[in-house]
Amino acid sequence: MSKLYALYDFELNKKNRKTVKEFVKICYDNGVEVIQYRDKINSHDSKKKILLELRSLWDRVLIVNDDIELALFCDGVHLGQDDFSMIAPTKSEALQILRQKLKQKIIGLSTHNKEEILEANSLDIDYIGLGAYRDTTTKKDIQGILGSDIEVLSKLSCKDVAIIGGVRVDDKIDFATYRVVGSDMYR
Repeated sequence: MSKLYALYDFELNKKNRKTVKEFVKICYDNGVEVIQYRDKINSHDSKKKILLELRSLWDRVLIVNDDIELALFCDGVHLGQDDFSMIAPTKSEALQILRQKLKQKIIGLSTHNKEEILEANSLDIDYIGLGAYRDTTTKKDIQGILGSDIEVLSKLSCKDVAIIGGVRVDDKIDFATYRVVGSDMYR
């Protein structure tokens, strides 16, 4: 069975009226192995404060979404396809720069189709996020629902695979390394 990877989305957590400490307890209670901190609204300083609070409460893997500078305070970063273009003209060049800065920290990359997965196989990353598995209310820029095609696509990856988008805690996903759960963590 795949491992649980929880998404701590600042806005979702606020909507569910949970403190960081309460969210972390939910994660421990559910056997989560990885938390990703995603925050699209706060200032850099506020994000850093929340990330450091998460780090003080969570002794397992902690990843930050999109923010390379904040990755220095946790175990790594998860990036989208477009995030690399802000670093360098190609993903390979961007990853060389990232590896110099982040050293051995974890780098994840969102993928959505066969072409992106095959490209990711040749990149110096640690895992891919693959999805969306189902429709989700927590992300507005979904590029398509993969549904039952997700198993075939995940087998194309030579990296660890984290299934993203509409994943539920109780989903049985044996073909991937991780099930990334967002809103269903609050059930």
